[in-house]
Amino acid sequence: MLLRGKTALITGGTRGIGQAIAKRFAAEGCQVAFTFLNSEEAASQLETELSSTGTKAKAYKSNAASYSEAEKLVEDVVKEFGTIDILVNNAGITRDNLLLRMSEEQWDEVISANLKSVFNLTKHVSKIMLRQKSGSIISLTSIIGELGQGGQSNYAASKAGIIGFTKSIADEFGSRSIRCNAIAPGFIETDMTNVLSDELKKSILEKIPMKRMGHAEEVANTALFLASDLSTYVSGQVISVCGAMSR
Repeated sequence: MLLRGKTALITGGTRGIGQAIAKRFAAEGCQVAFTFLNSEEAASQLETELSSTGTKAKAYKSNAASYSEAEKLVEDVVKEFGTIDILVNNAGITRDNLLLRMSEEQWDEVISANLKSVFNLTKHVSKIMLRQKSGSIISLTSIIGELGQGGQSNYAASKAGIIGFTKSIADEFGSRSIRCNAIAPGFIETDMTNVLSDELKKSILEKIPMKRMGHAEEVANTALFLASDLSTYVSGQVISVCGAMSR
């Protein structure tokens, strides 16, 4: 029960990595607040599943890319749970295209959903953590933010921005015992990768030394380490979960 007595707020918690983190945290005794944008039925099901473990869980419909909605979300979570000890910035989208074909809308959507959302939630949650002089902020970046990828310049830019943001706020908040880290998943079996063609999946596996895609639960285990007291002197770091792809 590594997270007993703690409360976590997870954005984009209804599927993939976000859902795996929510389940892992709940299994370790954490109270979990998580957000969704469109998948109301999935959110309701997950709320019920998490609550069945004996911990408190609640779903919130909120757009992480909206500054005002993020502010309202944090207020609502604190009112319901009392505090926020852990923030997981997980919400994100892709709008892949070659740069010459990429529209301004595709660029703005990805930067807003992936990067501005991290600013929004961190800005509002940090006020709570600064008062209590403790907390763990975990943001999901990607190895694409470190390596780049043709056809994903918007996504790569947003994820690289998260790395710079994480290191900066780790410096700002370190004296208040607030730890700020990022996780950089490689290719993980989720809804995003399930739509890839077999040919593309084969070419991806050839680039991964471990010769397989990762599982969302493996990313969740890393998040658990960063959220718990096992990592009390770890801050300002980017931990890759990629099967040695970014070696």
